[in-house]
Amino acid sequence: MTTYNWDLIERLLHEVQNSAGHSFTPRPYAEQYAAEKAANGEAIENLDHLKTVAGEYEKLLLARGYIEPRPEDQGGNGSNYILTPRGSSLLSLIDSSIPGNDHPRQVLDEQDDALEEVRFDEIASRAQIA
Repeated sequence: MTTYNWDLIERLLHEVQNSAGHSFTPRPYAEQYAAEKAANGEAIENLDHLKTVAGEYEKLLLARGYIEPRPEDQGGNGSNYILTPRGSSLLSLIDSSIPGNDHPRQVLDEQDDALEEVRFDEIASRAQIA
Protein backbone atom coordinates (compact mmCIF):
# COMPACT_ATOMS: atom_id res chain seq x y z
CA MET A 1 0.00 0.00 0.00
CA THR A 2 1.41 3.35 -1.05
CA THR A 3 1.04 6.20 1.42
CA TYR A 4 1.37 9.84 0.51
CA ASN A 5 2.16 13.01 2.42
CA TRP A 6 -1.03 14.86 1.44
CA ASP A 7 0.11 18.11 3.06
CA LEU A 8 3.28 18.14 0.95
CA ILE A 9 1.37 17.23 -2.21
CA GLU A 10 -1.12 20.01 -1.45
CA ARG A 11 1.78 22.45 -1.08
CA LEU A 12 3.28 21.35 -4.40
CA LEU A 13 -0.06 21.65 -6.23
CA HIS A 14 -0.57 25.16 -4.86
CA GLU A 15 2.94 26.06 -6.04
CA VAL A 16 2.08 24.68 -9.49
CA GLN A 17 -0.87 27.07 -9.59
CA ASN A 18 1.43 29.97 -8.79
CA SER A 19 4.38 29.01 -11.01
CA ALA A 20 3.64 31.26 -14.00
CA GLY A 21 6.80 33.06 -15.05
CA HIS A 22 9.18 31.17 -12.74
CA SER A 23 10.54 27.66 -12.41
CA PHE A 24 8.84 25.01 -10.32
CA THR A 25 11.36 23.94 -7.66
CA PRO A 26 10.08 21.17 -5.36
CA ARG A 27 13.11 20.97 -3.05
CA PRO A 28 12.85 24.58 -1.78
CA TYR A 29 9.07 24.12 -1.46
CA ALA A 30 9.77 21.12 0.78
CA GLU A 31 12.08 23.30 2.90
CA GLN A 32 9.39 25.98 3.21
CA TYR A 33 6.82 23.33 4.10
CA ALA A 34 9.10 21.94 6.84
CA ALA A 35 9.82 25.43 8.19
CA GLU A 36 6.09 26.20 8.42
CA LYS A 37 5.44 22.93 10.26
CA ALA A 38 8.29 23.65 12.67
CA ALA A 39 7.03 27.20 13.27
CA ASN A 40 3.64 25.71 14.19
CA GLY A 41 5.32 23.38 16.69
CA GLU A 42 4.77 20.28 14.57
CA ALA A 43 7.38 17.58 14.24
CA ILE A 44 9.10 17.38 10.88
CA GLU A 45 10.68 14.41 9.23
CA ASN A 46 14.24 14.35 7.95
CA LEU A 47 14.60 17.40 5.69
CA ASP A 48 16.80 15.69 3.10
CA HIS A 49 14.28 12.87 2.83
CA LEU A 50 11.43 15.40 2.50
CA LYS A 51 13.27 17.17 -0.34
CA THR A 52 13.79 13.85 -2.12
CA VAL A 53 10.12 12.95 -1.69
CA ALA A 54 9.07 16.34 -3.12
CA GLY A 55 11.16 15.67 -6.24
CA GLU A 56 9.64 12.20 -6.57
CA TYR A 57 6.15 13.67 -6.21
CA GLU A 58 6.88 16.14 -9.02
CA LYS A 59 7.81 13.25 -11.32
CA LEU A 60 4.80 11.18 -10.24
CA LEU A 61 2.32 14.04 -10.64
CA LEU A 62 3.68 14.75 -14.12
CA ALA A 63 3.83 11.11 -15.24
CA ARG A 64 0.31 10.37 -14.03
CA GLY A 65 -1.31 13.43 -15.53
CA TYR A 66 -1.96 15.61 -12.47
CA ILE A 67 0.27 18.37 -13.83
CA GLU A 68 1.56 19.22 -17.30
CA PRO A 69 4.02 21.72 -18.75
CA ARG A 70 2.68 25.27 -18.63
CA PRO A 71 2.02 26.71 -22.10
CA GLU A 72 4.23 29.66 -23.01
CA ASP A 73 1.21 31.94 -23.44
CA GLN A 74 0.30 31.23 -19.79
CA GLY A 75 3.73 32.09 -18.39
CA GLY A 76 5.41 28.82 -19.28
CA ASN A 77 9.18 28.81 -19.35
CA GLY A 78 9.90 25.13 -19.95
CA SER A 79 10.30 24.33 -16.26
CA ASN A 80 6.92 25.06 -14.75
CA TYR A 81 3.49 23.46 -14.83
CA ILE A 82 -0.26 23.88 -14.73
CA LEU A 83 -2.80 21.66 -13.04
CA THR A 84 -4.69 19.30 -15.30
CA PRO A 85 -8.37 18.59 -14.57
CA ARG A 86 -7.18 15.52 -12.61
CA GLY A 87 -4.76 17.70 -10.63
CA SER A 88 -7.50 20.22 -9.89
CA SER A 89 -9.70 17.37 -8.63
CA LEU A 90 -6.90 16.13 -6.39
CA LEU A 91 -6.28 19.57 -4.97
CA SER A 92 -9.97 20.12 -4.29
CA LEU A 93 -10.11 16.81 -2.40
CA ILE A 94 -7.06 17.37 -0.20
CA ASP A 95 -7.08 21.18 0.20
CA SER A 96 -6.72 21.86 3.93
CA SER A 97 -8.42 25.25 3.59
CA ILE A 98 -11.67 23.48 2.69
CA PRO A 99 -13.64 22.29 5.74
CA GLY A 100 -14.08 18.53 5.83
CA ASN A 101 -10.98 17.59 3.85
CA ASP A 102 -10.16 14.82 6.33
CA HIS A 103 -12.73 12.42 4.87
CA PRO A 104 -11.41 12.55 1.28
CA ARG A 105 -7.86 12.09 2.57
CA GLN A 106 -9.00 9.09 4.60
CA VAL A 107 -10.70 7.57 1.54
CA LEU A 108 -7.53 8.13 -0.49
CA ASP A 109 -5.38 6.58 2.25
CA GLU A 110 -7.50 3.42 2.15
CA GLN A 111 -6.46 2.72 -1.46
CA ASP A 112 -3.53 0.56 -2.56
CA ASP A 113 -2.28 3.52 -4.60
CA ALA A 114 -4.64 6.49 -4.48
CA LEU A 115 -2.78 8.36 -7.23
CA GLU A 116 -2.99 5.52 -9.77
CA GLU A 117 -4.86 7.27 -12.56
CA VAL A 118 -7.86 4.97 -13.11
CA ARG A 119 -8.35 4.43 -9.39
CA PHE A 120 -8.12 8.15 -8.60
CA ASP A 121 -10.55 9.09 -11.37
CA GLU A 122 -13.06 6.58 -10.02
CA ILE A 123 -12.69 7.89 -6.45
CA ALA A 124 -12.88 11.53 -7.52
CA SER A 125 -16.09 10.87 -9.44
CA ARG A 126 -17.91 9.79 -6.30
CA ALA A 127 -20.15 12.63 -5.15
CA GLN A 128 -20.13 11.46 -1.54
CA ILE A 129 -16.36 11.68 -1.09
CA ALA A 130 -16.30 15.47 -0.82
